[in-house]
Amino acid sequence: MSQKLDHLYVVILCGGGGTRLWPLSRTSTPKQFIDLVGSETLFVKTLKRAQKLVPNDHIFIMTNKNYLEDVLKSTSKLPKENIITEPEKKNTALAMGVIAGIIHARDEEAVIINLASDHLIANDKVFVDSMLAAAAVAAEDKYIVTVGITPTFAHTGLGYIHADGTISKESGHDVMRVEGFREKPDFETATKFLSTGAYFWNANLYTWSTKLILSEFARLAPELSAHIVTIMRASRDKDFESVLVREYKLAKEEQIDTAISEKSDKLAVIAGDFGWTDIGSWNVVHDEVAKDEDGNALISREEGADWFRIDTKNSLVSSGKKQIVTIGIENIVIIDTADAILIAHKDRVQEVKKVVEHLKNTGKNSLT
Repeated sequence: MSQKLDHLYVVILCGGGGTRLWPLSRTSTPKQFIDLVGSETLFVKTLKRAQKLVPNDHIFIMTNKNYLEDVLKSTSKLPKENIITEPEKKNTALAMGVIAGIIHARDEEAVIINLASDHLIANDKVFVDSMLAAAAVAAEDKYIVTVGITPTFAHTGLGYIHADGTISKESGHDVMRVEGFREKPDFETATKFLSTGAYFWNANLYTWSTKLILSEFARLAPELSAHIVTIMRASRDKDFESVLVREYKLAKEEQIDTAISEKSDKLAVIAGDFGWTDIGSWNVVHDEVAKDEDGNALISREEGADWFRIDTKNSLVSSGKKQIVTIGIENIVIIDTADAILIAHKDRVQEVKKVVEHLKNTGKNSLT
C-alpha cells in the first residue's frame, strides 16, 4: 500500500436524528446512542471499527452540541481537539467539508475514511479490508472513492451507484468508474438494477484525500468552499469557535451527494460485501435481532419487561418495565416508552417520520 496511508484518518459523522425510530430515538438521544441491537450502542460499535483502521489520535468525531455529552462518554481515549461540535445542523456537505479542512490544516497529505455513526456491519474484518483498499486508491489523489454495497434485494428505500467499467485493482478489489447516481427507484426499476450487477447501494461510505475533496468543493460548490476555507484557516486560532459559528450561520444546507458526488467526474467505487445495514426503521431492527419460532422479537430495555402473546406472529416489541400482552396480531411493531407508545404495521413504519413532524407542528417538542 501507499506510504500515504501513514496519513490515514477516520471521521465519524454523528449528527443525525433518526426520527424514523421514534419514540425511542429522540432529538436529545438519537438512535446512534441507543442500545438497539445488542449490548453496545451503534456509536460505540462504529468507534471500535474506526480503532481497527487507525490509532485514536487519527479518529475525529463531527457532532453537534445536543450529542456532545453522549460522544464524550464513549471517547475518553480520543484527544479532545479531535471532537468538533457543529454550532447548527447544515447537512452532510458542510460537515464533511469542514472536517476535511480542519484535518488538512494539520496534515496536507491526509486521507479520510468517512463513517456514519449509525450503521451496522456484520463482518468487521472484510469491512476493514475494503476500507483500506479504498484508502489506498484515494491516497493517489485521483479519485474520490465510495464503497458501494452489493445489493441483496430490490431495495426501494436507498439510492444506487451505477458502476461503469473497471479502472484498476487494489488488494484484490475491482476499482470501478462511477457512471452516475440514481435516486430511490420504484420496485420494477430496482429489480432491473439488481439484474445488471452494475449497481450498488449508496451507503455514503466516502474515502478521499483532503487535497482532492477541497479542490472539488472549490470547483463544484464554490459558495460552500468559501466558508470551508475560512473555517480551515481559523482552525488553529483562538477565535476558531466564533468563526465556526459565523460561517455556519451564513452557509447553505446541502447534502454531499448533490453538492459534490453527483457533479464530480472523479469518482470510483469499490464493492462492499461485509453485511452492511442502515438501521433506519423499526422493521430493520426486527430483521437484525433474535426471533422466536413465530418470528417475534422482544427487546427488553429494563429489567421487568415482559411480553405475553397469543396467536402473535412476525412482530416486534421494545419495552421498558411494562408487561405487554398481544392477542391475534401479525406484522406489528410496538415501541413502549415512558411518555409515548408507537403501534404500527411493519409495512407502515417509514411513516413514523410524519408523526415526528406532526408533533413538532403542534408544539409537542418534548416528545420529539
